[in-house]
Amino acid sequence: MRLSDLSVLTQGNNFLRLLQGLWISVEIALISMALSIVLGTLLGVVMTSRNRVVQAITWAYLQFIRIMPQLVLLFLVYFELTKTAGINLNARAAAVLVFTLWGTAEMGDLVRGALKSIPAHQFSSGRALGLSDAELYRHVVLPQALRRLVPVTINLTNRMIMTTSLVVLIGVVEVLKVAQQIIDANRFTYPGAALWIYGVVFLLYFAVCFPIGWLARRLERKWNR
Repeated sequence: MRLSDLSVLTQGNNFLRLLQGLWISVEIALISMALSIVLGTLLGVVMTSRNRVVQAITWAYLQFIRIMPQLVLLFLVYFELTKTAGINLNARAAAVLVFTLWGTAEMGDLVRGALKSIPAHQFSSGRALGLSDAELYRHVVLPQALRRLVPVTINLTNRMIMTTSLVVLIGVVEVLKVAQQIIDANRFTYPGAALWIYGVVFLLYFAVCFPIGWLARRLERKWNR
């Protein structure tokens, strides 16, 4: 390994390509997370239902998503769903779908836990004031649950960004795929470049994920005082 091998990143637009690949990973994660927040909030409210059928269905969905590795879900959706159902999904759309399914399950469980942590007298007081269930959740319950949800939601976003590295295996040209392309194109000119390039990829992920994780921890400490 030679320091000169690092100069491969200054050749052409190699470093810019890595940044563009990183943005694709972040974009997939942010779109999936935005959808997961909306769908997961609805799922979390539904999961608080006392209906046994509803509880069984939501529990089965949550356990299926948690037990099934994200990589297997990616393969099932991208290769099998498109073939079996005749749905034309490109790799990025399949990735967004899979991470939304995963994020919705995780977000739903977080919302359920936050709602369950609200003291029972808050519900009783709201109903005593004549609030409907929708008004009770909108004006009393959800605002209190939001404070508990923000840090863990930020943390889930961090996890999703890191997990998007799996999408390289279904052909998405994200930061790891770009790194592989640069290494392969310069294998003979810069034979020791691989370690340097993967080190730069690590630093790029760190630059994105560390501030997000730091913010989540800071908010959690601040709001738990």
